[in-house]
Amino acid sequence: MSDVNELLEEAIKETSNLEEGEVFLVKDLFKGYLWNRIPRKDRLLLGTLFLNQINKMDGKEIKAIEKTASNQQKYLKV
Repeated sequence: MSDVNELLEEAIKETSNLEEGEVFLVKDLFKGYLWNRIPRKDRLLLGTLFLNQINKMDGKEIKAIEKTASNQQKYLKV
């Protein structure tokens, strides 16, 4: 399986396919079977790294919004 930095790059790249106003989770940026192949610890790390990357962008393209009931971070494409 790819290392977490490669997965982060892939996730960031995939956000360009989203339309303005779309709400998504990091796992939505991967096909279901690919997401399930990522070890849980790497998925958690990927979520943290993705949030940090988004915060560095100052909400210019993507904003972190509320969390789901299962504590997953939701994002909005602006």
